[in-house]
Amino acid sequence: MHLQCRDIHFNYPGSDKVLFDNLTIDFKGSGLHALFGPSGVGKSSLARIFSGLLQPETGSIHLDRDLCPLYTHNVERLPGWSSVGRHLERITPEHNIDRKKELIRIFGLESLLNRRFAQLSLGQQNRVNLLRYLTQQFSVLIMDESLANVDEKMRGRILLAMKEMFAHAMFIYISHNVVEVAAYCRQIWVLRQSHKNPQAVLVNGQDRCSEGELDNLKLQRTMLEIMHVA
Repeated sequence: MHLQCRDIHFNYPGSDKVLFDNLTIDFKGSGLHALFGPSGVGKSSLARIFSGLLQPETGSIHLDRDLCPLYTHNVERLPGWSSVGRHLERITPEHNIDRKKELIRIFGLESLLNRRFAQLSLGQQNRVNLLRYLTQQFSVLIMDESLANVDEKMRGRILLAMKEMFAHAMFIYISHNVVEVAAYCRQIWVLRQSHKNPQAVLVNGQDRCSEGELDNLKLQRTMLEIMHVA
């Protein structure tokens, strides 16, 4: 599996600031990958370019088998006219019902199914929103701060479960949490300001796949490398 942007040039209409200037990034293989960098560097904009919601001025996007990635972000909202459980029932394909039930258990949402989306906390809303994407058919899922406001223990549980349940899928994870990105992701593309060359630097993460499987010294080295190139 292969997702690449090549020689991307982009800036928003009316803005004098060039966001991307001949940017090339290459994600290879299934698993959890990351986009990391300071606020305003263009992580969400690049995610939207990958998913086809924005078009670059020049450059190209290449994805194996021409599959369009799904894109989820942490400010999405569900309709308020039905309960969370009813909404998940309506959008889940019949062949993924068992998957939905397992995800509800892992995400700790059993007690929330009869409540409306607006009644949930921000962390609960983000868990529900991510879960509804995971019940669909996909090969690539871009997660833009999708686990924001979720506590650390639950985030780790969800990330490990995703890596196990969707071993053949590619996830691109956008997060400001350098510890989490370093620990759980395999490829970490660190985005930098457009005047820096190169604008994106690849760092190899620890790719944690199970509880207890973590070398703290290696984790610290990865975190230092990420912060050094950012």
